[in-house]
Amino acid sequence: MQYLALLAIVFGVNLLPAFGPPTWAVLVFARLNWHLNPVALVLLGAMAATAGRYLLARGARHFKGRFPPKMRGNLEAAQELLERKKIGAIALFGVFVISPLPSAQLFLAAGLLDVPLGILSVAFFLGRLVSYSIYVSVATLAEQQFGDVISKMFGSPWSIAIQVAFLVAVCFLPFINWRRILDRSSKGPTPAPSDG
Repeated sequence: MQYLALLAIVFGVNLLPAFGPPTWAVLVFARLNWHLNPVALVLLGAMAATAGRYLLARGARHFKGRFPPKMRGNLEAAQELLERKKIGAIALFGVFVISPLPSAQLFLAAGLLDVPLGILSVAFFLGRLVSYSIYVSVATLAEQQFGDVISKMFGSPWSIAIQVAFLVAVCFLPFINWRRILDRSSKGPTPAPSDG
């Protein structure tokens, strides 16, 4: 029953676009208070987090269709810019694997930009397997000290500020004229006039 409760909590937290508690903190709380098997805790936590984030991105993609044509055009240009720059695509994949940044806003942006969600979800899952394993292992070794860390993380002004900043950045994505940036990057630098 506790494992089902954990799945539901982690899944629900990862459906939130902002201000949800970090999943690792939920897992550590479950480890310290419910004494669940750490391997099952990490596996179930990573699966539920990935499913929640995937559905969050799908939801963003669904609502994108309701945007005005100009905003949809801006997002299509941003997607084209991202696809054209191979280094950008590789960096994006890396962000989903190892990023400590709030993942809700990353998945919202991925949904709006029509980025392949299957690949990003696999990357996110693998990255979370590693990070959740570390947090749960440390929590098992240092039970008392970890309680203070978790309580500070839930209401940390820095944590809230970072989430607000990323949420604002995602909200601005459709308003930026990415077509102009795309056109500028495709032209490249203008050649210097020859002396001959």
